[in-house]
Amino acid sequence: MTDAKGERRPAGELEAAVMAALWAAEVPLTPGEVQAELASDLARTTVTTILSRLHEKGIVERRPQRRGYAYYPVQDAQGLTARRMHTELDRDSDRETVLARFVTQLNPDDEQLLRQLLEADD
Repeated sequence: MTDAKGERRPAGELEAAVMAALWAAEVPLTPGEVQAELASDLARTTVTTILSRLHEKGIVERRPQRRGYAYYPVQDAQGLTARRMHTELDRDSDRETVLARFVTQLNPDDEQLLRQLLEADD
């Protein structure tokens, strides 16, 4: 995607910036309001496209407001990270190997935290 100056920026970077603006606002925002919060050179049409894509992915919801929509996040940042982890896990048919490799790559503190969380579930 490109900003208003025509410079190319990665879509993931733009999505992250838009999500950060939505989380900080704590109220639904229109594309114009998101653009103002970003204080960047992004065109409003670019912000609208990003919000539409996030809506299609189920990451944000929207409600009618004036002649357009106001958008709000479905999950907090941690919930979105967990969702991404699930998506990656679902891409591989050998879940056991993927999970085993994930666990072996954890640092000791994270491994201990995971053990505590799993034991608390019992």
